[in-house]
Amino acid sequence: MNPSRIFILRPVATTLLMIAILVLGMVAYKELPLSALPEVSYPTIQVQTFYPGASPEVMTSAVTAPLEKQFGQMPGLSQMASTSSGGASVITLTFDLSLAIDIAEQEVQAAISAAQYLVPRICRPAIYAKVNPADAPVLTIA
Repeated sequence: MNPSRIFILRPVATTLLMIAILVLGMVAYKELPLSALPEVSYPTIQVQTFYPGASPEVMTSAVTAPLEKQFGQMPGLSQMASTSSGGASVITLTFDLSLAIDIAEQEVQAAISAAQYLVPRICRPAIYAKVNPADAPVLTIA
């Protein structure tokens, strides 16, 4: 016996069965649980400083260290990471989730202003920007 014969001989029952499956699917969709790992955006600010012609060692001692000392005194800072290369320094500051990103930005600006006399005058002013660590590219093509 052909399995599709039952559905061909009884079109009303087939239609009711399809409607029941559709309604059951809509009810089940509304009952789906929320994500176990919610998407959280950590308040993160990245500070970049440029000192043309400086070696990585000079960037670390003359630019990155004084800035890190100022940033380390900020309340609500949970993590700080820095990278110094030839002529450039990047400091990534991650704050507690309870701290608003706008307040953290004001604190970073105040710390940069306080540290401007500790870095060499030829060094360009520090540039800071809000970043989202979850927005990392999936693929980078060089």
